[in-house]
Amino acid sequence: MTVPAAGPAAGSRAPDFQTQNQYGEPVRLSDYAGRRDVVLVFYPYAFSQVCTSELTALRDRPSLLAAAEFLAVSCDPMFTLRAYADAQQLPFGLLTDFWPHGAIASAYGVFDADRGCAVRGTFVIDRAGIVRWSVVNPLPEARNLDDYAEALAKLG
Repeated sequence: MTVPAAGPAAGSRAPDFQTQNQYGEPVRLSDYAGRRDVVLVFYPYAFSQVCTSELTALRDRPSLLAAAEFLAVSCDPMFTLRAYADAQQLPFGLLTDFWPHGAIASAYGVFDADRGCAVRGTFVIDRAGIVRWSVVNPLPEARNLDDYAEALAKLG
């Protein structure tokens, strides 16, 4: 069962953030403003079964990846994300929300403080930095990639 995200609603400005990707490079959401639509994919844990099935399914949809900048965010440390990206051959940015722990996920309303991880929240953000679509799935339930494609198609 999917539910709307508890964080920024459709039509509101996406919270900006700065962090590092799996290579230690700085990534700031606002750097994509005016250039590319962004899909933020929050996931609980690198190397876990459902997360790996979701992210490898995304990897295997190059036409979907070409439609926007996909950024996958977890509370795992950068070095774990590098090993995970290499092991799964993930061609998109894996962003660390390790420290301050869960700050990005919290800004988007998808941090589970009891588990210390992000829940399965997804946000489609247009080039103007506005959230256009979001969804949250329960931890054991994988998201439907066709929903991403449909949300991106509406951006035109």
